[in-house]
Order: sequence, then C-alpha cells, then structure tokens
Amino acid sequence: MRVVVAEDLYLLRDGMVRLIEAYGHEVVATAATGPETLDALLTWRPDVALVDVRMPPTQSDEGLRAALAARRQLPGLPVLILSQYVEQLYARELLADGAGGTGYFLKESVFDADQFIDALQRVADGGTAMDPAVIARLLAGGSSNRRLGGLTERERSVLALMAEGWSNQAIGRRLFLSDSAISKYTTSMFGKLGITDDNDSNRRVLAVLAYLNKT
Repeated sequence: MRVVVAEDLYLLRDGMVRLIEAYGHEVVATAATGPETLDALLTWRPDVALVDVRMPPTQSDEGLRAALAARRQLPGLPVLILSQYVEQLYARELLADGAGGTGYFLKESVFDADQFIDALQRVADGGTAMDPAVIARLLAGGSSNRRLGGLTERERSVLALMAEGWSNQAIGRRLFLSDSAISKYTTSMFGKLGITDDNDSNRRVLAVLAYLNKT
C-alpha cells in the first residue's frame, strides 16, 4: 500500500510514517501544508492519502480542501481525514461524490495502531472508515432526520456499524446475527432511506451519507 501522509506537526507526522512503515506499507511522500498536500497527491497518486484537516497556511481546512481538489482531478482517490474534533461536515464533504474510499478519524485514535491501520486499509480498498468515537458522539447528539427516525433500533445499530466501515459479515459477528438477518436489515434500511442504487457499495456510501446528514 502506497501512502501519502499530510500533517503539519512534525512529531505526529513522523510517528505516523514510522507506524505505517512498521506494518509493511510504503510512505511515498509527506506534506506539511495545503499546497504541498495537493502537489503530493497529484504527483504520487497514492493508494490512500492520510490528510490532516487543519494545515498551513491558514490553519483552517486547508488539508480537506487539498484532498477535495485532488479527488476532483483523481476521482475516487482514497482519503482518510484526520481531525482534532468531531465535525461531521468534513466527512459529508468527502462522501458527497458517492465514490467511496473515504474515512474520518480523530487524531487520538492513531494511537490504537491496529484499528488505525485497519481503517487505512479499508479506505484504500474503496470502503468507508469512520472513527467509532465519531459515531458514538453523533449518536449521542440525537437525530432530526425524519427518514432516520423511521429506522428501528436494530437498523440504526447496523447503520452505525456500516458507517464505521464494517462489512455485513463483520456487522453480523458484532451483533450476534446471521448474514441473512443482516441482509434483511440492510435491505429494509435502504428502502426506508429511499436508496435504490443497484450497486451495493454505492448504497452503503449513500446510507452513511444519510447518517452523517442527520444533525
């Protein structure tokens, strides 16, 4: 797996590079500013990009903007965004094109090495990977989305795990349900959310997008 790491804090950037390489992957480039990030992504076209939201020169959302600009030129470029805080807007913007290959993790979660590398791999494979802490905080915020309000408690549990990036099989193991039961819940959930795309990967991304738009 070829990775570009974009993070302005040297110690964190260096630590992530060492971690990624320790798991047998290759960091092909690093960046410390928004412009450097865009240049690195377009030059190296990595299997996945790890990008901090807030970077110089403005320290606002330079990293996110660079990632979005790169995806416009390289559709489907896998990007895992890192943030200090829970801001579902960031994940929504990445997911908006429905292309998959997106993730949103809190920086604190980088210290759980196995979870972090697993998320990076899922994004590289074209899936979604949401930080469990982000999902928990969004769930705690309640829901104003009427379509989500129509989901059963079990369907909401399935959707939350889907938002983290888990497959139907993995969701079934976590909820102690059979594959057929999870399939029935997801089919019902897609119907209630009005998601009719025939491509299952696209339907999962659209469902996660609906989840992120709930507040």
